[in-house]
Amino acid sequence: MSQWLDKFHKYLAKTTPFPLSLEISRAQGSYVFDLSGKSYLDFISGVSACNLGHSHPEIIRAIKQQLDRFCHVMVYGELVQESVIDYAEKLLSHLPTNHEVLYPTNSGTEAIEGAIKLAKKATGRFEIIAARNCYHGSTQGSLSLLSNPKQINPFRPLIPGVKHITYNKVEDLNSISEKTAAVVLETIQGGAGFIVPKMNYLRTVKDICHQNGAILILDEIQSGFGRTGTLFGFQQENVSPDILVIGKAMGSGLPVGGFTASHSLMDLLATNPTLGHITTFGGNPVSMAASLATLLLIEQLLSKPYINQKERLFREILIHPKIIEIRGRGLMLALILSSNRVAKELIKRCIKKGLILFGLLWKENAVRVTPALNISLEEITIGCQIILEVLDEI
Repeated sequence: MSQWLDKFHKYLAKTTPFPLSLEISRAQGSYVFDLSGKSYLDFISGVSACNLGHSHPEIIRAIKQQLDRFCHVMVYGELVQESVIDYAEKLLSHLPTNHEVLYPTNSGTEAIEGAIKLAKKATGRFEIIAARNCYHGSTQGSLSLLSNPKQINPFRPLIPGVKHITYNKVEDLNSISEKTAAVVLETIQGGAGFIVPKMNYLRTVKDICHQNGAILILDEIQSGFGRTGTLFGFQQENVSPDILVIGKAMGSGLPVGGFTASHSLMDLLATNPTLGHITTFGGNPVSMAASLATLLLIEQLLSKPYINQKERLFREILIHPKIIEIRGRGLMLALILSSNRVAKELIKRCIKKGLILFGLLWKENAVRVTPALNISLEEITIGCQIILEVLDEI
């Protein structure tokens, strides 16, 4: 055991009993490197957080330029800062007209918390409807939306009034009523195995929400920023949420998130009481500088059909008896394997061969494939050949 690994186990809290424990010295493009200099092709891009790969020079340049000015000056919402304004203006220019204001946060789960509070304030109701096998984060409010008893029971009591529906099951939408404050859905269900909405499902949810005075919150934390081939997944679904929640790839690896809505909705957080929602580091100028650089680069990337081309290549190469199905859209793909054991072995053996894969929360026979959007066709081919080689060995 190296000195780093020993201290990792000694000083840092764990999220699982068996972390991957790769000792990372640097990362560049679609590769990360360990202390020995061995390279690993990264097919998960920081669990969908580094959509432009690692250490993109233009993003690093934007971060350094802001660092030379200042890192932080005041709790969010009080002082005027250029990078925050520039980012909000650019982001909102891509959103439907009912999205006029950005509330920046430190992470996606914090943005979910803010969105839930806003929906309660706007409606005067407290019932929240979420999907079974959803995942929106691990803070207390976000955790309350989960349906997995094993995951949530140790942390009860959670916030009351949460009901669950089955994603894509239209009959369940009868649960939405005049008691409902909000329906919170992932545009593509992540932890459940990258489940794509059926045609007009989200449009139907929106219509029923509005018939009952409820608010539709769409979670694009993982599916956003080009991952599905458009800037946001909902842009392929003929629907506009009342509140949009973002995070992960927004800042190319820096901690950041946010939620957007109309002026009339968002202004409710500023009065009765004032400081109804507050954050110290939300809108951090360094994170916002990185976010703006990221958005500008993704704009360029999405101007050509690269994502669809790369998705086709994955689907063309990854044909194997142990791969039952490939779910998802764009470069948000999940390999559904023949068993849980095959999925775990694939991840473990691929790492030894220099390819990083990872699992999904609630679908144990699934393996995520979420590489950087600017990964090359050659790198895709190399990684896919490793996957097929390992599947032959299992």
